[in-house]
Amino acid sequence: MDEIPALARLRAMLLGTLAFGVIGMTVELLLLGHVDSTWQWIPVVLLGASVLLLAWHAATPSRVTVRALQATMVLLIITGGIGVGLHYDGNVEFELEMYPDARGLELVTKTLTGATPVLAPGTMALLGLVGLAVVYRHPATEERKS
Repeated sequence: MDEIPALARLRAMLLGTLAFGVIGMTVELLLLGHVDSTWQWIPVVLLGASVLLLAWHAATPSRVTVRALQATMVLLIITGGIGVGLHYDGNVEFELEMYPDARGLELVTKTLTGATPVLAPGTMALLGLVGLAVVYRHPATEERKS
């Protein structure tokens, strides 16, 4: 099934945006030294695999690459959510060491503005959503009519 030209261009622009974001985030995590533990390696490896998968899909889009992208993008969304939780928990622990009596709104405020950027992993979830938009009703998944 042929795709409407405007939709094909939009899909290509989203794919480029996704590639730019995934590569940028991978480089940023490596520059920040986000490799001290297994938990920190997970997003680096997942983003690195996404770069390779995006290149494969861009070169030869197929039902296999679309399904692989869908699965990987769901993993990015899940990993982003887990990352937000891990960053939050790490900041709570740090803030309670610094301010043992902090509670309630004061603790939440200190945690959200703490040493580790709590919402930064949410960027992975955003990239995952862009990736799902790239492959939404992709023509490679359409049944061919003879």
